[in-house]
Amino acid sequence: MINELGHFALVLAFVLSVLTGTLPLFALRRGWHGLAHLAVPATMLIAAFVFIAFAALISAFLASDFSLALVASHSHSAKPLIYKISGTWGNHEGSLLLWIVILALFGALLAMGGRGMAWALKIRTLAVQALISAGFLAFSLFTSNPFARLDPPPVDGRGLNPILQDPGLALHPPTLYLGYVGLSMAFAFAVAGLIEGRIDRDWARHMRPWVTAAWCALTIGIALGSWWAYYELGWGGWWFWDPVENASLMPWLAATALLHSTIVVEQRGT
Repeated sequence: MINELGHFALVLAFVLSVLTGTLPLFALRRGWHGLAHLAVPATMLIAAFVFIAFAALISAFLASDFSLALVASHSHSAKPLIYKISGTWGNHEGSLLLWIVILALFGALLAMGGRGMAWALKIRTLAVQALISAGFLAFSLFTSNPFARLDPPPVDGRGLNPILQDPGLALHPPTLYLGYVGLSMAFAFAVAGLIEGRIDRDWARHMRPWVTAAWCALTIGIALGSWWAYYELGWGGWWFWDPVENASLMPWLAATALLHSTIVVEQRGT
């Protein structure tokens, strides 16, 4: 029952994300401010549905519910509690859901905050963020469903990859995702500013805290990944120039440049 609730919550979040990403933009063009304002509660409702789905998946891992293919493939009944929880995102489907959770979290934080921010800019930013969420939710539901069933369920699971059975799994991916996904807010602000034709000091002032938070999280995530790789993989170094490391370094460099750019725009006004 809990698994069905989680899957249904994901479906509701997807439908609501599509509506939140389209109707407010249309309403602003038509001057229907009442409809546009619904983007704020709708964004918080999306976050609530996504959190319900994530909680349902964690519950399945904690209960060793091997009727879920994801639990059967990445956990077993004798796993310590920390690896049952972190094992939720120690796989493709679960990590994608964690990504969506953080997307929804950032959208909800903007919906609840954004004091002093131009109302139309806030609505457009929330709409763009909802469209991003809709894309990832569609990918999760149609190609990477975390609630896919096994019938009949196995007696026990296959367990988590031994390399991932480390406290680093509980710290590194969530922190890194906070950085990656946090930059979606910068994208949402940029698109909203372009739609509104308003890239100015006020726009930069409201975007800079999001960029700063994402940059800090990404920095911590990269540092944690280096620490984990140093003692786990045993290659005798903190960094190795391969695609895995560069995949996090390139966004960090881009975020560093973006952070400096927003400071310049905030100071100069253009």
